[in-house]
Amino acid sequence: MIETVDFSLIETMRCDPGSGIARASLHKARLGNSARKLGFVGYQPAWNAVLQAVAATSQTTRLRLELFADGRFQIVAVPFTPQSDDTVWTVRIAINAQLDSTKPLLRHKTSLREIYDAARAEFPREDADEVLLLNEKGEICEGTITNLFVDAGDGKLLTPPLSSGCLAGILRTSLLCRKRACVEKITPGDLAGRSFYVGNSLRGLIRANLQK
Repeated sequence: MIETVDFSLIETMRCDPGSGIARASLHKARLGNSARKLGFVGYQPAWNAVLQAVAATSQTTRLRLELFADGRFQIVAVPFTPQSDDTVWTVRIAINAQLDSTKPLLRHKTSLREIYDAARAEFPREDADEVLLLNEKGEICEGTITNLFVDAGDGKLLTPPLSSGCLAGILRTSLLCRKRACVEKITPGDLAGRSFYVGNSLRGLIRANLQK
């Protein structure tokens, strides 16, 4: 348990009419796992409230759950328009912002966003749709709001291991469980001449191009 808790747990989910939350069981499992490991209470009532919010949606919706250590929670639901299948994001690599792979909180989705906000601020929005962060070893960890997936050339995708300092993203976990992806340390040089994607549970996989 973290002695001083000055952050909250976050789950950002996509809800579609008729089918509900995409990868709902994985979202619930991650929330519960983080709550237990970090000493948060009340995750089940918070999840029950999410299900009530789902029942009230009549269009594709972005649901954001924020759970505080004392059991308080907040749910924000806003309409969400999925991106087209041919969307391509321009991706840059952060120059100054760097992740420390030894910090265990990186494995959990929390409100501690300073390093990600710093990386995002390194490039204007018109120059980069997403920014990737390196760790202290020069390995790519993840993007500011996405995980990284590199085409292995054999029908599978490669994604950085948690030991590199990345979040256990829901889309990432889903692809690993379905054996559509496997973990491997990835450096910027590994992206040269290879197809790759960034993605999360809300948006799915998005083809990406690296802009140097």
